[in-house]
This record gives sequence, C-alpha cells and structure tokens, in this order.
Amino acid sequence: MTTPSHWRRTTVAVSVAVTAAVALLSSVPSAASPSASADQAQASATHQADLTALRHLREKQEDAWARGDGSAYAAIHTADADVVTFNGGHLRTRQGIATGMQRYFDEFLQGTRIMTLTEQTRFSEPDIAIIVRTGCVLWPGESTCSAEALSINTNIALKRHGKWLYTSFQNTRIRPLS
Repeated sequence: MTTPSHWRRTTVAVSVAVTAAVALLSSVPSAASPSASADQAQASATHQADLTALRHLREKQEDAWARGDGSAYAAIHTADADVVTFNGGHLRTRQGIATGMQRYFDEFLQGTRIMTLTEQTRFSEPDIAIIVRTGCVLWPGESTCSAEALSINTNIALKRHGKWLYTSFQNTRIRPLS
C-alpha cells in the first residue's frame, strides 16, 4: 500500500528531477534561427525606446510641476486618467487633473519641484507600464529630500498610437510604523 509520506517523497523527487532537467536544458545554447535572434534584438530595441519615452514623460511631469502648470501636468495623462494625491484627493479626467493640480500649485505648492530617488518599471503588456517611484517634493532652497516629504507612487502608463501617457497615478507619503 502506498502511504501519503511515500507520495510526498515521490512528488519531491519528481520536482527535483524536473527542476534539474529544466536548468540543464536552459543552459544548452539553442539552435535558434537567425530570425529569432533578430526578433529578440528588435524587442530589446523597442524596450529601450519605451524606457526612454517613459523617462521623457517623467521629465515632462517634473517640468510641469516646477513651472506650477496644471494644464501641462494634466497633458501627460490620458483623457480618462485618475490621480490620487498624497492627501487622498482623487482627481478624475485630464480636465479635472488640470484644475485640481493648478489649485495645489497655486495654494499649497508654490515654487516646489519634485525629485525622483528610485524608479522601477515593468511591462505587464508591451503597451502597459507599471512604474513605482520614491521621491519627494522639494521646497524652495532645498536640494535633498527630508524624511517628512518622502513618498512612494505608482504610475500606470499606456502606449496608444505610439505615445506613452499616464492613466493612473497614486501617491502615498512614507510613514514607517513605530
């Protein structure tokens, strides 16, 4: 009679064997066709071009913020975008983002700029990028982030008709539990 512990040992042994076989096979150079290598090179070039375009999008965001220009800030978002601000404000649509951000710039964020400290980008699809950044708002005269100003945000960017735009942005202040 086969016991449950026998099945567990057999399952572990099979798992180890499969893992070893996959590792062995993945280390063997493939006899891929030249077109497969060309496809990989094209994909890599496209990926780099997308990362460059997303960096330019971030630079436009930083520039619009530094100028206190709500319309320019909104212009890097899709028409139906959502922005959730550090204080929980929810700005909906490009027009709502323009109006809301202009209010923030005029009433609360005069003369500030944003600084990105870290950024991780992954593509869930070729035309969807998930970008997680840490950074801060720098007040006039500041050149480094203070602990009180640190935040982490998530941006979802979509590529439509060859152009990247943000469709969702959510920002949270970093407040470690004590």
